[in-house]
Amino acid sequence: MSHSTLRRSLAAVATLAAVAGLAACGGGSSSGSAAAAGTPAAGALDLSGSCPADVVIQTDWNPEAEHGHLYQLLGNDYKVDAGKKSVSGPLMYKGQPTGVNVEIRSGGPAIGYSTVTSQMYQDKSIMLGYVNTDEAIRLSDKNPTTAVFAPLEKSPQMVMWDPSTYPQVTDLKSLGVALKASGGVVRYFGGAAYMEYLVSSGIFDKSVVDGTYDGTPAKFVSAKGKDAQQGFASAEPYTYSKEIPAWGKEVKYQLVADAGYPFYSSALSVRTADLEKDSACLKKLVPVLQQAEVDYFASPAATNKLILDLVTQFNNGWVYTEGAADAADKTMISDGIVSNGENAYLGDIDEKRVQTIIDDVTPIFTKENTPPKTGLKTSDLFTNEFLDQTIGLKS
Repeated sequence: MSHSTLRRSLAAVATLAAVAGLAACGGGSSSGSAAAAGTPAAGALDLSGSCPADVVIQTDWNPEAEHGHLYQLLGNDYKVDAGKKSVSGPLMYKGQPTGVNVEIRSGGPAIGYSTVTSQMYQDKSIMLGYVNTDEAIRLSDKNPTTAVFAPLEKSPQMVMWDPSTYPQVTDLKSLGVALKASGGVVRYFGGAAYMEYLVSSGIFDKSVVDGTYDGTPAKFVSAKGKDAQQGFASAEPYTYSKEIPAWGKEVKYQLVADAGYPFYSSALSVRTADLEKDSACLKKLVPVLQQAEVDYFASPAATNKLILDLVTQFNNGWVYTEGAADAADKTMISDGIVSNGENAYLGDIDEKRVQTIIDDVTPIFTKENTPPKTGLKTSDLFTNEFLDQTIGLKS
């Protein structure tokens, strides 16, 4: 199941919030072609000799703080295409144009909730797209992709519960025990590979998982704390406590990564067959992506303002507030969702983690008649060769 499909829950929550009269973004839309790529200043980084004139990046959802590192690439001179739910402009590095444009396209409803991988194979103008590790494994036979930069050290995917109902629960293992005793369930979108792992590993008994989650908060609220629910640490804990009055209190959660399913979420990836062709560009571009993420988390306010402007102009029912963006930034750092990992630089992918996911999901996908490529190796799925080991978050 794709990240964008899982994010439908937030769309439903946002719709409920709008109906309830909460802060919502709306307004007109504008369109236009990308601004002319600025000429790099003397001594500035020049991508024009190595990269395409328009670097197209496909995301997996509507604009949000998790994508801040990409929107950080834009300066003030950007153009919005509200119909296509995209934004473009000169690609910036440390405040200077690089001689090429960047176009950032929204996913989720903008691409009919299809996977980013399928979109990349339908539209070869897309150079980079967000691809989860398990998605890359599932589609490795027919539509292979190779990750070149992981903006998220951990996936924000989590399972949440009511701490007042389950005060002794500290993690998903103890949650599974508590749910079996109470008769409660954990609701999720059916078909999610991480949930198949949680069941097969014994963390959850099959009797406590319910794949009928429809993305709305109604059942979680009406259960009055008895049931648990899937979500994203960077979103629902804030939304449920601050923007859904029918709940209006704290939830606790554990990341599925910390429960033994350490997949990389939204790793920027290329079509595997294009890796060699794109390598000259990636050698220069990937460090730009690293630096953009460092700059974003050092001072996210301006880019969050841009994100909120895009949400307003796209005007597709997605509600995103300044409070939600601020909370996402803080949570991504505090939960280690964004970090340098075990070294001093940002964006690398750990081979052992990738092998763990291959081992976990291969039998699951094979059973579902979507087997990975025969003989799939970790090196088929990612490379760290383009990363600059001097670029990392500062403590």
